Amino acid sequence: MTEFPTRYLVMAEESIITEDHSAQSLISAYLEYRRVVGEDDYGKLLTPEEYEKYKQNVLPLRLKNRLFTCWVNPNNMDCKLVGPETMCFCQHRYKQHKTDFETIPTTRPILLPCRVNGCLCQSFHYVYSTGSNFLRCHCKHPVEEHSALHPFKCRKETCCKCFGFQNSTTCGCGYPINMHQTVIETQKEREERGHPTGQPTSYAAMGGITGFSSLLDGYMRLDDSGVGAPGEEFLSQPIITSDDPFLRSQLSSLKTLGSGLSAKEVEMLESSLRRPGEKDMEYFERRYQERLKEKNTALPNLALPSTSQDTSKKYKRTTSNK
Repeated sequence: MTEFPTRYLVMAEESIITEDHSAQSLISAYLEYRRVVGEDDYGKLLTPEEYEKYKQNVLPLRLKNRLFTCWVNPNNMDCKLVGPETMCFCQHRYKQHKTDFETIPTTRPILLPCRVNGCLCQSFHYVYSTGSNFLRCHCKHPVEEHSALHPFKCRKETCCKCFGFQNSTTCGCGYPINMHQTVIETQKEREERGHPTGQPTSYAAMGGITGFSSLLDGYMRLDDSGVGAPGEEFLSQPIITSDDPFLRSQLSSLKTLGSGLSAKEVEMLESSLRRPGEKDMEYFERRYQERLKEKNTALPNLALPSTSQDTSKKYKRTTSNK
């Protein structure tokens, strides 16, 4: 039987690799290598011996001296948790900056200089973007035409009114982006702020990423680093027409539950809802079997029909009378 090629979407490289099943292990090994090494090989693959030596030297440092990088608003909310591919003001990504330290610097703020040749960036500075588009300064020039050094003045010779990159865009949290700041902190400092640190990781330049929820903006994230979990008052508020269609479809059921039902009625109401992972035909078949069982249980015990012998005797009596 012919095996069809398997398609892999490599998000970091933004390309699609098509290979047969025999190459799966090689692709997985390369992706693991790229996540661990990051940009430390400067574009030249390490030999197996060099790779093992690299892991022995670097991985203990990452587990011990990991730095968390985030973009914080005045209310101490992490509006953006920086990851390996997050762009800096110098137009280089976070993974292209120095993120591994043998000893954590004692001075604050901690500086993460860019390692790209010729770049003057002294430390990673998050630049806000809307989708794939970066913002423009009040001087009408984009981010890439400004200096990588604070206060990020415009580098255009004809621009004489720019005293530093400024933009009036408002973040999703409600504060202007100019009121945010890039924070680089240790695990202890982050725990003191009451924000999650996640599990130890050996991958390079993870920044503030601690889980899948870290990919969301702060005002949509329900952990302690974001807007937080909703309270009882929020969960108990009435359902209105602007709410999710699923909530509005269950409005009558929720009202009935609140009025007080028997255990059997509650069981029937819960049974009418779709169960997690249940497919359409599985749901309809389950509901049909439940209704059929309920119908058979409700029917009274009917008398059995008379036998054929009784019927024949009755027929003979009727004939003789005639």
